[in-house]
Amino acid sequence: MTSYPLPGPLPRERESGFTLIEVVVAFVILALVLMTAYEIFSRGFARVADLDDYSRALVVAESKLAATGMEEALKEGETRGESEDRRFQWSVTVKPADEGADPSKPAPSTYALYRIDVRVSWQGADARQHSVSLATMSLGART
Repeated sequence: MTSYPLPGPLPRERESGFTLIEVVVAFVILALVLMTAYEIFSRGFARVADLDDYSRALVVAESKLAATGMEEALKEGETRGESEDRRFQWSVTVKPADEGADPSKPAPSTYALYRIDVRVSWQGADARQHSVSLATMSLGART
């Protein structure tokens, strides 16, 4: 006697591939990873731009500090200006370091100690005002 299969639905083989839920979950995970990577890189590039501005402002401040008293004699007062590209504004203030000394006493020498303050300011990419300040002491002729 020969055996025949019973009539009815034939067993289906499982098809290989991903379900719709698996695909949607994979896209959500991919979107989260890409958003995080974008945020990290954009903040990194903004930080690089800020550090570049800071280093350029520092160069301007150092050059003004070095030039003060070299081109002409030190004298009390304040000068202002801006960099060649008009991005950085600077001010140099020269004042005697011995302020408050008794003016009735004779000057101990023909030289005086001056304090030189340099401040450089600029507007950053974030529209905020930034600044860097440097100071030094220098010996100059008493006025």
